Amino acid sequence: MKAPVAIVGIGELGSVFARGFLRCGHPVYPVLRSMDIGQEAVAMPQLEAVLVATGEADLYAVLQHLPAKWRQQVMLLQNELLPRDWLQHGITQPTVIAVWFEKKKGMDVKILLPSPVFGPHAPLIVEALQSIDIPTRLITDEGSMLFELVAKNVYILTTNIAGLVLPPGATVHYLHHQAREWKEAVAKEVIEIQFGLIGGRLEAHGGIQALMRQLDQAIEADLQHKCKGRSASARLARALAQAQALAISVPTLQCIAEQVGVGLGKQ
Repeated sequence: MKAPVAIVGIGELGSVFARGFLRCGHPVYPVLRSMDIGQEAVAMPQLEAVLVATGEADLYAVLQHLPAKWRQQVMLLQNELLPRDWLQHGITQPTVIAVWFEKKKGMDVKILLPSPVFGPHAPLIVEALQSIDIPTRLITDEGSMLFELVAKNVYILTTNIAGLVLPPGATVHYLHHQAREWKEAVAKEVIEIQFGLIGGRLEAHGGIQALMRQLDQAIEADLQHKCKGRSASARLARALAQAQALAISVPTLQCIAEQVGVGLGKQ
């Protein structure tokens, strides 16, 4: 029997990873919202790794209370994930994955692109996802993974935020072909915010041009994907707050916020 994997947050994505770990022979220990994470850490046997599969809104609270014995074993998969999110909690070498598939209640997994993964437990994630036919890409250096995280953030933020001012139910096909000016204006401001958050412009990896190409590639991978998700307004509010803190001009985002009545949110 292989060493078990603990999963904090067994939602739709967490359940997908759980199935993969089980297929590879790793027992899975769920840590639910109602459980005391510290007590569970004491009671569990020696783990292979710990996957934090909560939504991004709950990530900080989980990392703040993550037991010390788990901090070198943690794996993260949240949207809007950047190094500053784990470094401020004393986590220096997490395994991170930019998830390019979605799983919603009542539907099978929908794959957009192979999901890049980097870190000490990256082979574990690659093995688990490939065992259930979800393609991955093993990333071998930190700079390349940072580009991948930013690229995923640009896709999520651009489609969600632009979707706030598009017709109800608008898809990324509509954004790409009928509202291209919105897409490009929002994306460029989102990219500037991301650059500010990471303290660099990813020039070694192609910078703005490479990020815009990957945005288009992701859009083309699922043209019927809906732009506006449930978290779109919160993402816009958070982006506005980040832009203000970084003194970055974002007139397009401010215009959208005025149209839909969104104010500054928590960073």
